[in-house]
Amino acid sequence: MWETLAQAVINGLLIGGIYALVSIGVTLIFGVVKIVNFAQGEFVMIGMYISFFLATQFGIDPLVSLVVSMPVLFVAGMLIQHFLIRRVLGPNDMPQIFLTFALSLLLLNLSLMLFTANYRTVHTSYSDAALHIGGLYIPVAKLIAFAVAMALSGLLWVFLHTTDLGKAMRAASQNRDVAMLMGINPNRVFAVAFGTALALAGAAGSLLMPFYSAYPFVGQVFVLMAFVAVVMGTLGNVVGALIASLMMGVAESLGIQFVGADSGLIVVFAMLLLTLAFRPSGLGARRGR
Repeated sequence: MWETLAQAVINGLLIGGIYALVSIGVTLIFGVVKIVNFAQGEFVMIGMYISFFLATQFGIDPLVSLVVSMPVLFVAGMLIQHFLIRRVLGPNDMPQIFLTFALSLLLLNLSLMLFTANYRTVHTSYSDAALHIGGLYIPVAKLIAFAVAMALSGLLWVFLHTTDLGKAMRAASQNRDVAMLMGINPNRVFAVAFGTALALAGAAGSLLMPFYSAYPFVGQVFVLMAFVAVVMGTLGNVVGALIASLMMGVAESLGIQFVGADSGLIVVFAMLLLTLAFRPSGLGARRGR
């Protein structure tokens, strides 16, 4: 019993690391730019396709392809922010919602047209490898993905708290007008925030490729979990999104293991409802005096 429980927790933590990369990107965009990016999942899908074609055409390992997918999507994010998002920023949220939703539909249908609905996989030397510790089974590909995801999350935290640009992003997220009075260029900060969020989505896609299939709708799975994590962890709270993602991964795995194969999402949404019932501001919200 305890061995089964431990195995379920390990499996949940490993996939929770991927959820964390996607949800941190969503909450970073919301925290700094104050919009909800409904297309975040599609950029995970693009990251997967980049890794797939680099692997099949040039023999580049998906982990190595991080050095391509992250910069490509970072630049794409900055361009999207400059040419699209910047033009709809304002007190009215509806144009922002429609824009990111339209971008999601555009990327989804373009991928269907270019790549069809076929599942694409990449098999690496470590795709089927596993560590056996006691009676526990730890897939190497998922362990590597978790370690890299946590490292990237840690680097983002260091960037936000120790660099001038990171502090500028935090200042803009707290009070945009005061940040402008202090000499911070909001357009530059927003572009970097959007680019960073999309780079994290690209990283998630590359990390998924050794053990997960790429197909046009794959991003929908991860963006749904990301939105739940963002709400549970408090909107705009990066650490809260990280913790909520790991909790969700564990809850989903426990539900699949002990309730049923189709019950993972049920358990996750039950967690969301309980969180909203008892902590409406999210787990990462600070209590008032």
